[in-house]
Amino acid sequence: MNQARSSLLAILLLVSTTVAPALQAQADSTRSRPLFTTGDAALVAGILLGARLIHPLDEHYRLRLQDSSTQANKKLQTLSAAVRVIAAPGAYIIGGTLYGAGRLAKNPKLARLGLHGTEALIVGEITATTLKGLIGRARPYVGAGPDDYGFMRGFSNNAFKSFPSGHSVAAFAAAAAVTSETSRNAPSTRWIVGTAMYGGAALVGASRMYNNQHWASDVIVGAGIGTLAGLKVVRYHDSHPGNLVDRWLLAGSLVPNGQGGQSVRWSVMPDLSSRPAAR
Repeated sequence: MNQARSSLLAILLLVSTTVAPALQAQADSTRSRPLFTTGDAALVAGILLGARLIHPLDEHYRLRLQDSSTQANKKLQTLSAAVRVIAAPGAYIIGGTLYGAGRLAKNPKLARLGLHGTEALIVGEITATTLKGLIGRARPYVGAGPDDYGFMRGFSNNAFKSFPSGHSVAAFAAAAAVTSETSRNAPSTRWIVGTAMYGGAALVGASRMYNNQHWASDVIVGAGIGTLAGLKVVRYHDSHPGNLVDRWLLAGSLVPNGQGGQSVRWSVMPDLSSRPAAR
């Protein structure tokens, strides 16, 4: 059991290597910054290097986590199931709820948090799904080993959709988007919110390995894709105020209905008031 705990701790540490550069990248997420920066390149390089270094240990970590005593641990089983559901479909439900609550309560910050978080999930999922299909890596439970790849076969068989981890992408996309949005509104909370969000995302990645669905390198790359998706979505909206998505989806509001209550008014046309004046 001590070995299993050591393995889980090592995995969480490896996955969490994305936290520091991600939080640093969020610090310069302003309207004056370009969408892609040298910091992003450094983050990508770090993720790829981490995945390359851990690849030879993929089988080692799989065996440690699939040990009979580890798999029989009820607490680990419960935790794994809980964080998996929170990541997907939970992240979509949470994002949609935040967006809806923000719109109904006329709280634009809350609505943006839910909307941009959900956008990050979609961008990350599209990227992950494409890579899964093209790379066609066998999942650990297949028993073919960590070096079994097959071009395009991931599009037709779920057993060969191991790389990257989709749940890790979702968890880290949500973590990056939420941390970016909240750190902009309350900069002093960046490290508190970031540590909690990225720590939870790391647990999601570890749970996918515990469930024998992904290799450690799948999780590392999934964490990187999700982090970048979250950062880029928020930075895009920061640098493109009044963009089409925000004009369409952040335009409705609650208005008095003349009978002492409230009704929802939703614009069919985009909110043109946020457009720059014509020159």
